Amino acid sequence: MMYNEIRLEKGLYNLSGKSFTAALEELDPSAAYFGTPLEKFDAYERQLKRFNIRIGGQDCDTVEKFFSSTETAVLFPEFVTRSIRKGFDETILSSICATKTYSTSGQYLGCTLDDTAAYTVTTQANTLPTASVMENSKTTVLSKYGRLINASYEAVRSQRLDVFGVMLRSIGVKLAVSVVKKAVECLEFGAEAVPVSALTYDGLAQLYGSFDCFNMTTVIASPQLAAQIAAMEQLKECRADNDGKLILPFGAELIKSSAAENDTIIGLDRSFALEFITSTDLVMETDKLIDRQLDQITVSITCGFRKITPDAVKLLVID
Repeated sequence: MMYNEIRLEKGLYNLSGKSFTAALEELDPSAAYFGTPLEKFDAYERQLKRFNIRIGGQDCDTVEKFFSSTETAVLFPEFVTRSIRKGFDETILSSICATKTYSTSGQYLGCTLDDTAAYTVTTQANTLPTASVMENSKTTVLSKYGRLINASYEAVRSQRLDVFGVMLRSIGVKLAVSVVKKAVECLEFGAEAVPVSALTYDGLAQLYGSFDCFNMTTVIASPQLAAQIAAMEQLKECRADNDGKLILPFGAELIKSSAAENDTIIGLDRSFALEFITSTDLVMETDKLIDRQLDQITVSITCGFRKITPDAVKLLVID
């Protein structure tokens, strides 16, 4: 079945365990388009092409283009979801989480690693030091974060889709910022602290040197402390990477976040420190969006965090 033969209906949003795009991919696999002009499109993007809905560029359509037929209206909730998700994913979560886990309930009980025995030479016939993986004794309770979006169809019907998409992305960014606060709290809780009397480059180097087995790949600081770090004499020769991220002289990426306190800087190894746990992807009331009932639309995500490797997180605490 080709992409222009797919029958679009509301039920594609309600298939158990599948997103709308995943449901479309089953009907119209992207693998069938390798070597064709459509190979860079996913199943949803092929539907936009099918109905000539342009969501960007000089000839960008307006919101009402989605509602030119009952089938095109089915595509609108996915546009909203993708726009908000793009804003959500543009925040620091992707830079600080080692892994993402999907939980089937609102509580998560992962494993913990007890690996405190020294890694030394073991003589013949002696028992090897033990590292034990056990069920965690403490559950991680997932919290719900969300937003109520109130915008009548008449208010947005003539709005360009690229502009409307930017508005939705901003909601995603702000939603993620509230989630980041929980991530920062998790990183700070129980982490080994390096106390200093004032923020100096020597203090940052001391934080870097406090890591033993792991590497300090990331530094999280409040906007105020990040500005002080960026202004340090030792950073004058530093340059941002291709993504505009400031890399400190010892190789750690400096991340500015309002979730961090003005007296604490977090150093972590992003490959080992934090687990992002969620029981849902972004959840939206799709039926209302399809029926143009845009007032009182909610978007939410249920998630939480767990520190995987405590030794992969250190704090620089300014007294």
